Amino acid sequence: MQRIPRDLATRFAFDWRDEPLLRVQPGESFEIETFDASVGYFRTPADKAIPGKRPGFDRSPPLVNPIGGPVFVEGAEKGDTIVVHLEEITVDDYSWIAVGPKRGPLGESTRWPELSSDYTTRIFRHTPGPSGTTRDGTLHFNDKIRWPITPFVGTLGVCPDREVVTSLDGQGPWGGNLDARDMAVGNKIYLPVSHPGGLFYLGDVHASQGDTEFTGTAAETKSTVRLRLELLKGKRMPYLRIEKPDALIAVHADRPLEVAVETATFHLMDWLITEYGFTPTDAYCLVSTCPDFRINVYQMCKLAKLSYVAGAEVPKRYLVM
Repeated sequence: MQRIPRDLATRFAFDWRDEPLLRVQPGESFEIETFDASVGYFRTPADKAIPGKRPGFDRSPPLVNPIGGPVFVEGAEKGDTIVVHLEEITVDDYSWIAVGPKRGPLGESTRWPELSSDYTTRIFRHTPGPSGTTRDGTLHFNDKIRWPITPFVGTLGVCPDREVVTSLDGQGPWGGNLDARDMAVGNKIYLPVSHPGGLFYLGDVHASQGDTEFTGTAAETKSTVRLRLELLKGKRMPYLRIEKPDALIAVHADRPLEVAVETATFHLMDWLITEYGFTPTDAYCLVSTCPDFRINVYQMCKLAKLSYVAGAEVPKRYLVM
């Protein structure tokens, strides 16, 4: 099986000028070994998020959130769609979160001075599950609190049409740093292709995350991701989509949050109308009356130039028209 090793998964932009690290056939399984968002800097609680001590923070934007790629998909052309099938995510034996001055919405807090007066790094221990690996293991928040590891890919996408964007805050119809916890094993992610081969990148795996990634970091970790890329010829869509076994999710990134929510809902209506036989009136009324219609706020943190990421979701059982 082809693989991008971790020491090569250190690109920091979605750049069509990069030489592909892999060339794969549609449907071929391969692996990417990812760094955590800090490129391995955070190992113990003593490793603080002090910008002057962090490698790559002397650059603007800083060299953080590394991704592996590009991966060239044979036969992919502009106007096609790549479907990402995440087959397996195995995370490292620990993850981390870092907070402190000028980091996140409480980085200048006067109400809770400990959050803005000093840097704090927490290291979370991972223990294996029934499989003997961390794929179904446990994250230990502290000695009393723990939960199942729920890994997902925070940053993935193909190269956008014209621009080169960073892996730190690049977002768009083609993917990017979206931190959507539904980009997980068993779900399909649809990406519109703009360049020959698609030029796919992946990185920034989280062991777990709550809605919004409120502090700006979640349970950041290294990982090995096994995946395959399917090719849909001549199929184009307005924005990245996620399909779960039992639901459809249309995604959008924008500011303010209400624009992201509204536009994600428009994208979901378009999906229902163009592919499931809904009339515009049916789709419009469904998203307002269906008790199981949901808005997922995946990412709403104050970090760099990141937009807020929303996903409009409807269960598939309502798709029969």
